Amino acid sequence: MRYLALLIIVIPAIDIGFLLLSGRTIGVLPTIAFIILTGVVGAYLAKREGLQTIKRAQEQLAYGQIPGESVLDGICILIGGTLLLTPGFITDLFGFLLLFPPSRKPFKFLMISALRKRIEKGNIKIIK
Repeated sequence: MRYLALLIIVIPAIDIGFLLLSGRTIGVLPTIAFIILTGVVGAYLAKREGLQTIKRAQEQLAYGQIPGESVLDGICILIGGTLLLTPGFITDLFGFLLLFPPSRKPFKFLMISALRKRIEKGNIKIIK
């Protein structure tokens, strides 16, 4: 939880710094256009990836499988789409990384390992 609070403070500060630097370097209007463009492209990619993930989860359910991988993909896509709609270059970078399947794998591995640690510590109980 401490790290989350730190990220909530540090990431926006870095994003503001990059936006100011970009505004000075390439100009205000190109910076605003770039922010809008990444938002539109991010929304399109999130929709496309989200629909593919839903379809894959439905197929897995139809075959009697648990769609665990698809659920993790869905979480990554949701977070990535949200980050891309947030103005800033750092958030856009992480948003794109979460939307593309090859770069999504390390994030899913981190989520699984964090969940395992919480289960092993007893913070999460699995009811059968």
